Amino acid sequence: MIDWERVHDLCAEIGPDDFGEVVSLFLDEADDVVSRIPTLTDARAIERDLHFLKGSALNLGLADLAQICQAGERRAASGRTDIDLDQIVATYTVSRQSFLGGMPAVAVA
Repeated sequence: MIDWERVHDLCAEIGPDDFGEVVSLFLDEADDVVSRIPTLTDARAIERDLHFLKGSALNLGLADLAQICQAGERRAASGRTDIDLDQIVATYTVSRQSFLGGMPAVAVA
């Protein structure tokens, strides 16, 4: 679910203080996107939001979320809107909890 090696690498690259800011910014923006995703009906809007989530998830090591967003983004790019957005929201919720639960270990490493 979480690519902890990527998380550790990112933390080492930018430092613990900046890492905390990056995580906070991602979670704030992702929370906003995830809250509106279930209401989206336009393929372009879905594609845009899933692209954002995918990129951010990849950067922070949220592998499962990135994968499911990529699949949905591809469908939306072809004009399809029959994407299980509830599954994306659920995957984000679980990934977010797992990520935050593992953060103390990242700070120590």
